Amino acid sequence: MEAILADITVSMSEFKKNPAAVLREAKSRPVAVLNHNRAAFYMVEPRVFEAMMEELADQDLYRKAVSRLANKAKAVEVDLDEL
Repeated sequence: MEAILADITVSMSEFKKNPAAVLREAKSRPVAVLNHNRAAFYMVEPRVFEAMMEELADQDLYRKAVSRLANKAKAVEVDLDEL
């Protein structure tokens, strides 16, 4: 069984009837929209989605930095005053 990662759930049928009401009743919390009792998608407000995208970008940047630090043989020395 798949985990549902939201405290609020609504069926696809109910969501189709009135998406604005679902959003309003959620009061800024994520909503799992279910199809046959499985999460079909999650509805989140734009600010939450933006925060998620920023976090993913930060994690990607972190992985790149760790990878590059592990390969110091390719490092190029620079003078910060020349940048």
